[in-house]
Amino acid sequence: MESLSIERIKDIVNDLGWDQMEELVAGILRAMGYKTQVSPAGPDRGKDIVASPDGFGFENPRIVVEVKHRKGQMGADHIRSFLGGRHKDDRGLYVSTGGFSKDAHYEADRANVPLTLWTLDNLVRTLVDHYDSTDTETKRLVPLKRLYIPA
Repeated sequence: MESLSIERIKDIVNDLGWDQMEELVAGILRAMGYKTQVSPAGPDRGKDIVASPDGFGFENPRIVVEVKHRKGQMGADHIRSFLGGRHKDDRGLYVSTGGFSKDAHYEADRANVPLTLWTLDNLVRTLVDHYDSTDTETKRLVPLKRLYIPA
């Protein structure tokens, strides 16, 4: 039953627009205790969201987030490009609903800054884990209800 629910949530997330996807990721990070800044539409130089304890990116950890909402996998070149603009104290989160190639995982593992890769599965599981703490805007993007089933 749980896997069917997760698959349905993935369908809802996949139907979001790119800008809604950025807001969803920012909402999940807020539910995890961070304050976020979402970059305005247009060229963002590889940072769609900046998350930090203070909301300005001054306090560590400063997490720089890139969100790619598309079907295809991200490759090693995408990871290298993202890492090229990072400061040594940054932490990176790269979200790709299309997943990542084996080479992209290799690049992330050997990166000079800590980098986490989130696939659609990671995104949805993290959303479900923190859903009770999400704000109204995030719940509006992906409306869910808790269902209890007798064991």
